[in-house]
Amino acid sequence: MGGYFGVASKSEDCVFDLFFGTDYHSHLGTRRAGMVTYHPEFGFDKAIHNIENAPFRTKFAKESSTMRGTMGIGCISDFEAQPILIRSHHGTYAITTVGRINNADKLVSDILAGTTHFFEMQSGEVNPTELVAALINQKENFIDGIRYAQEMIDGSVSMLILTPLGIYAVRDKYGRTPIAIGEKADAYCASFESFAYLNLGYRPLRELGPGEIAVLSPEGVRTVVKPGKKMKICTFLWIYYGYPSSSYEGIGVESVRYRCGRLLASRDDVKPDIVAGIPDSGIAHAIGYSSASGIPYARPFIKYTPTWPRSFMPPNQTKRNLIAKMKLIPLHDLIDGKRLLLIDDSIVRGTQLRETTEFLYESGAKEVHIRVGCPPLLFGCRYLNFSRSDSDSELITRRVISRLEGKEPDTETVLEYVDPDGDKYRRMVDAICDELHFTTLRYHRLDDAIKATGMDPECLCTYCWSGRE
Repeated sequence: MGGYFGVASKSEDCVFDLFFGTDYHSHLGTRRAGMVTYHPEFGFDKAIHNIENAPFRTKFAKESSTMRGTMGIGCISDFEAQPILIRSHHGTYAITTVGRINNADKLVSDILAGTTHFFEMQSGEVNPTELVAALINQKENFIDGIRYAQEMIDGSVSMLILTPLGIYAVRDKYGRTPIAIGEKADAYCASFESFAYLNLGYRPLRELGPGEIAVLSPEGVRTVVKPGKKMKICTFLWIYYGYPSSSYEGIGVESVRYRCGRLLASRDDVKPDIVAGIPDSGIAHAIGYSSASGIPYARPFIKYTPTWPRSFMPPNQTKRNLIAKMKLIPLHDLIDGKRLLLIDDSIVRGTQLRETTEFLYESGAKEVHIRVGCPPLLFGCRYLNFSRSDSDSELITRRVISRLEGKEPDTETVLEYVDPDGDKYRRMVDAICDELHFTTLRYHRLDDAIKATGMDPECLCTYCWSGRE
């Protein structure tokens, strides 16, 4: 995943806003971060740092006082180094992207046939942002190049492009990821997360529509390509990836999670002693569940975060699981002898939640009922880099289905497990419950998840749960 922030300012310096606006996206990426500024007199300035072992603010403290510019873009990324500076027939520009390119190998091969070259990353892959720039450079002007890139990419890419004349803010073709525009007296900004500019004095102006291309300059925001009519925004943004203070399409993340919890409670019949949320994104779900059910909300464990890195930062899965477990501090008087109902935003592999459950049993819990804020994840995302792995087999649902079917399932077989009222769905959920040692397990239904957003179902992407775009 990743996030971006861009500023076009009338004042002499945009760096303060760029620094903090980018930092507000730290929940979306864990490995690389960068900023690029443009000053009419001094030109472009770029800085990229590894943020695996230190937060963005620490790594970019020097740049926050030394970089200068009236415009700039910044990003937090899980994988590739960016923004990158490009010199082409379009002139010099900087570009940062968020998304996923499924046909990257073919696109790279096609471009290499034209006697150009790419820098190879340590992983042996081509930087996806560099590939997007190469696609843009196939055309004679920026607008045609951007539209060409969007048409050629199988997947989804939103981007910010910094030029001497302004910042191109480009939302992906079907609006799977957001771009929110803010304004204040002397500046305009573009942001993945809508809350990122509020404490910097910006007011919400609008959100770009799917496929829309707008140019931000110190004087204003101008649409150069109108939005398309079809939208497929990622539903998982509300349930997990979005920060609680964000909103997408005018719908607040925290409110959606609260409604998810209420809807979970409306279909449940267990009577635990307390309801708790797995920190952090499960908390709002749990508060909603508690409010609807009347069962007290409590925190049987506290997440210790002052000096710990994020649990999914280390590349080794075993180390990630260990860090996740070590961060949870038990409150024994709220656990010992109690029947607990825990709500997590999702179950991917299941390893961390199983260890959390065992940890609670070891701390004296009598029962541990698990409720999940989204439907079962049955398909790996084709549009956003939520996971570096391309293998659906890492999903606990796929492992369980393989056991139940006695073979690796094809797509049609997996689709038979989508219906929450079907026998195969119930067998899958029961098998996951047994494997992870829960007392009971229930997932949020897809129809309820859609209802919680308040969006038109046709405007939502639910591929990871339904297998359908």
